[in-house]
Amino acid sequence: MFVLINFVTMEFSAEQIAGILNGEVVGDIEITVKGLSKIEEGTSGTLSFLSNPKYEEYIYTTGASICIVNSSFTPNKEIPSTLTLIKVEDAYSCFAKLLEFYDQMRKKEPKIESPSFISESATIGSDLYLGAFGYIGDGAIIGNNVVIYPHVYIGENVKIGDNSILHPGVAIYVDCELGQNCIIHSGTKIGSDGFGFAPNENGEFQKIPQIGNVVIEDNVEIGSNCTIDRATMGSTVIKKGVKLDNLIQIAHNVEIGYNTVMAAQVGVAGSAKIGNNVMIGGQAGIGGHLHIADGTKIVAQSGIPSTVKRPATLMGSPGIPLEDFKKSYFGFRKLPQILKRLQDIENKIKELTNVKI
Repeated sequence: MFVLINFVTMEFSAEQIAGILNGEVVGDIEITVKGLSKIEEGTSGTLSFLSNPKYEEYIYTTGASICIVNSSFTPNKEIPSTLTLIKVEDAYSCFAKLLEFYDQMRKKEPKIESPSFISESATIGSDLYLGAFGYIGDGAIIGNNVVIYPHVYIGENVKIGDNSILHPGVAIYVDCELGQNCIIHSGTKIGSDGFGFAPNENGEFQKIPQIGNVVIEDNVEIGSNCTIDRATMGSTVIKKGVKLDNLIQIAHNVEIGYNTVMAAQVGVAGSAKIGNNVMIGGQAGIGGHLHIADGTKIVAQSGIPSTVKRPATLMGSPGIPLEDFKKSYFGFRKLPQILKRLQDIENKIKELTNVKI
């Protein structure tokens, strides 16, 4: 489901929406909508959708003006007279397509706002949007159709690929690279120093210079307030198709494989190598200098202290196979009763051994 989204001044008719989705209108083709709503919270002038049968009851009471449904949908009751249906092959995917269409419509028009700074030695592609207080440093290379929102810092020699979007407050440090079609959300920092310190003869921690960079490949999306540390030497690498949630820490020299996804508050320690198509739940911790096999799934709040050689679903800290964890947890939950029974047995033994004949 989804929350209400305001179309601002944009207005669409059922006929126009059906044209975008290649759907069939059942009802008033001229009825219009200006926003989107959950089917159970629908109000006049909004568009909703029904794909999950569990929500079918709401289509008979919704106040929405238009609802996208599967072509196979047949009402069991009378639907509201104010509701127009648009029948499509797959309601869920069609609604996603509509959201994508809307998202494209609201993309920033090319413009350089003032005040902002672009170094004379920077290379700027066509159709750039640069928001106010944006900074583009010496030697930076910015691709075509890039959107850079206000208060973004782009350091020296940074490369940003075509069609990428940087939201407010993003900072990309010196020498880092961002591929094409990437989205970086507010507050994320890319290329900050890795956590590198060594104790000297006095027991004080001396900083080890971090002279590497971060390389982020194409089609990567990174949520708000994440930190991707630069490598000590070489590169911290985020490969194509990776999706990172908010509040994630990726340490120096980490490599994350293709199409891997991580939920919020995951932490990955230095030099860990995460495979392709790995799924990591929220608040999981990955130890340093280890490898995670392709296709591994790690349940939320798990801790992985050692290499995972074969794909598995892991849970717990240290992480063990999910079925083993469930069995262990079942025993753990019964531990108070087991301890009581053990105490009762010990007491009984004492009674028996102290009996005088």
